[in-house]
Amino acid sequence: MTEKKDIFILGIESSCDETSASIVKNGTEELATTISSQIDIHKDFGGVVPEIASRHHVKNITFILEECLEKAKMKMEDIDAIAITYGPGLIGSLLIGLEAAKTLSFLYNKLLIPVHHIAGHIYANSLVKELNFPLLAVVVSGGHTELIEMTDHFQFKKLGGTLDDAIGECYDKVARVMGLEYPGGPKLDKLALEGKITYKLPVPLKDDSYNFSFSGLKSAVINLVHNEEQRGNPLRNADLAASFQKVAVESITSKVRKAIKDKNIKNVILAGGVAANKILRASIQNLSDELNVQLSIPPMKYCTDNAAMIAAAGYYAYKNGRISNLNLNSKSQDTLN
Repeated sequence: MTEKKDIFILGIESSCDETSASIVKNGTEELATTISSQIDIHKDFGGVVPEIASRHHVKNITFILEECLEKAKMKMEDIDAIAITYGPGLIGSLLIGLEAAKTLSFLYNKLLIPVHHIAGHIYANSLVKELNFPLLAVVVSGGHTELIEMTDHFQFKKLGGTLDDAIGECYDKVARVMGLEYPGGPKLDKLALEGKITYKLPVPLKDDSYNFSFSGLKSAVINLVHNEEQRGNPLRNADLAASFQKVAVESITSKVRKAIKDKNIKNVILAGGVAANKILRASIQNLSDELNVQLSIPPMKYCTDNAAMIAAAGYYAYKNGRISNLNLNSKSQDTLN
C-alpha cells in the first residue's frame, strides 16, 4: 500500500495591519507561525492608516517568511504550495503579501493558491477539529458580519450579512466615543464585564431576515454620550459598555438562533476577530447547548488575522483544485464563493 504523502502549505496574510506567515501540515497541524503586529504603530491615529500599514508590510515580509521557515526547520523546497490572502482588505497591504507569494511561487516553482480572507477565518476552526457538514459559519470581524451555510469544503452560501457597519467596526467606533484606546473592541469587552446593564439602547433590525445592522446602535450610543455630556452627567463607561454589548450580542445570537432552526443546523462554528469576545462566545455556547448543536470556536490566537488560517484554508482549496497563475491580483472587496 502506498503511504499517503503529507501536504505542507505556506500561508501568507497581509490584508490589514498584521504581516504573518505560517506552515500548516495537511490543513490541520500548525508547524510554525510568525506575526508582526502594527497595533502600537497605529494606536496614535485611532485606527489603521493604510499607507503606513503598507510600508511596514514591505519592511517586515522577508523577515517574517525567513523566521517562519526557521521555526519549522524547513526550506522552500519542502513546501508543496503557497496560499495567499488575495482579498478582501486594504489593497496596498494585500499587494505586498501577494507579490511576495508570487515571487516565491515563480522562483521555487510552487503552486499558488488564492484564499479569500473570510474563508481563512472559517478554516481556522479546522486547526482545532475537523469541520462537520452541513454547518453554519458565524463570521464576526472588523469588516464582516455574515452567516454562511456550508454543505462541504469550499461550498459557501451566504444567508445574510450586515447592511452597514460590521460588528467589529461598531465596537471600535463605540469604544472611541467612550475614550478607550485603539484597538477599542477588546477593551470594551473587558470593561463590560465590570458594568451593569443600565442604559437603554435600541435593538437593531428585529426582522425575519438573516441580516444585521449596527449603524443605528452606534448612533444611539453617540447620541447618548453627547446628551449625558450636555446635561453634565458623568458617563458610567462600564455600564455603557455592558449595555451596548448586551444589545450587540443579542442581535447576533437571535439571528443565529433563527438560522439554526430554519436550516435545521447541527454544527456551528464561530469565526473572525470578534469571535474572541467573551460575552459573544458564552452566548453562542449557551444557544448551542440549548438547541443541542455542536459548536466550534477557535482559540484566541486563531481569531485575529493570522497566516495559519490562510494555510489551513489553502490546503482544502488545493484539494479542491483552486489553483491560480501568476496573473492573480488583489481585490479590496470580493464575494466569498
